[in-house]
Amino acid sequence: MAEVAATFPGERINLGEMVDAFGDRAFGLLILFLLLPGLLPGLASVFGLPILILGVQMGLGFSQPRLPAFVARQSLKRADILRFTEASSKWLGRVERYVRPRPGPFTTEFGRRVFGWLSAYVAIMLILPGPGTNGPPAFGNMVMALGLIEHDSKAVGWGIALTILGCAFATGILIAIGWFGVEVFNYFM
Repeated sequence: MAEVAATFPGERINLGEMVDAFGDRAFGLLILFLLLPGLLPGLASVFGLPILILGVQMGLGFSQPRLPAFVARQSLKRADILRFTEASSKWLGRVERYVRPRPGPFTTEFGRRVFGWLSAYVAIMLILPGPGTNGPPAFGNMVMALGLIEHDSKAVGWGIALTILGCAFATGILIAIGWFGVEVFNYFM
């Protein structure tokens, strides 16, 4: 990510420029990059829409992201990108020690499609408001993204398992909130 920020000398970098710079690793890097600020309260729904678009495209079999013009024009401050990269480099460095190229069933086209549809579901969890519904699915999706970037089937497999568990947890919370809301409504009616 730091290399991409260094490539563009301007004060802001738009998502379209990032897609071009990342090449064949664009899906994984963009989803990973968008998930980091998505973990912050209040920002998850903002970053959920681009993740949803990317996930659906992967699920449909696109080889590279095709962002709508209004999303591709969205830009981030170069300084913010460098700050996110610096803040996340410690823990990403630790994780990357375990992630290395390992071909397998999750590095195939089928694995990429599974990654895409799970990323779309994670994006929906990020967009919907609910206490504790962002972190668990996003963490699993980050592990999947790291595996995708490094072509590591084992990491993608672990990420899929963590994402499914995180999404089940978040879905359970949202269902409980919905059920409670209906019960409160029925109580007062």
